[in-house]
Amino acid sequence: SLPGLPSNPATAGMPTRNLGRTGFRVGAFSLGGQSAIERGGNEAVAVPLVERALDLGVNYIDTSSIYGGPERWSERYIGQVMKRRRSEAFLASKTKERTRDASMRMLEQSLKLLNTDHLDLWQLHDIGTLADVDEVFAKGGAMEALVEAREQKMVRFLGLTGHHRPDSLMDAVRRFPFDAALVALNAADRHHHSFMTELLPLLVEKQMGVIGMKITGRGRLLSSWTPPPLEQQKRSWEGVVIAEGPGTIGMRDAMYYTLSLPVSTVIIGCDSVAQLEENVKLAREFTPLSEARMAALAEAAAPCAKQALFFRFFDRA
Repeated sequence: SLPGLPSNPATAGMPTRNLGRTGFRVGAFSLGGQSAIERGGNEAVAVPLVERALDLGVNYIDTSSIYGGPERWSERYIGQVMKRRRSEAFLASKTKERTRDASMRMLEQSLKLLNTDHLDLWQLHDIGTLADVDEVFAKGGAMEALVEAREQKMVRFLGLTGHHRPDSLMDAVRRFPFDAALVALNAADRHHHSFMTELLPLLVEKQMGVIGMKITGRGRLLSSWTPPPLEQQKRSWEGVVIAEGPGTIGMRDAMYYTLSLPVSTVIIGCDSVAQLEENVKLAREFTPLSEARMAALAEAAAPCAKQALFFRFFDRA
């Protein structure tokens, strides 16, 4: 049987919210498994980053079987810390595979790399189109693996993630009682294929844990961000949308915008311990923004909305 829900004694210093109907109280800021944590040969930065996050009261860590390429660096680094501190973190990973068998193999490897015998949340990674939904729900599809893994106590809760289109996520959520959804929500959201309009109310109605991601659109929403050289952008998968200039708002406003929505927590990947500490400080000081302020920030985000929502512009047909 599964142990009790994780509990990090340091979380006392952080505002917490219900993670949907799971019974878990999650800190307002959670650690994303990308940025420094998915870079190969970056153990000297990544492992202390995870340790420090737990020390600061972060009690939710997000990763995936595809972060850090075939070597799965993200799960490896996090696993080094989980070996000693598994009970302090609600641990979430994902399968990008669409079939039952491939997903089960992914999960077995995730558990091995993360040095644990169970995940707190296992998610379908990147449900982008209605075709993705049909594929995972088909006979022999990934949903069979999720349900089976939960029955076998390899995972505690089930979820899905997405940042491309709201309708596909809504379709999936209507087909199965998922516990949580990890969705892209930032201040530019309402300008292109908004998740806030119909998807977010549906998740709330179903009492799901809502985890906000892409808070800064990989930095592209921030006025402090410098676009990479044009050639580099064109070569990168993000080059679907070429960013001409920096974003328009600051980190505090970016985080507070999403935290003012009905979300359980926001996950942010960090490049350094200093950045992590700054994010935790902001989360500790959070007070909800007024509707007027929210509207003003959405308006301010309009000029850089396309680059801040670059992930909604892929041709996913």
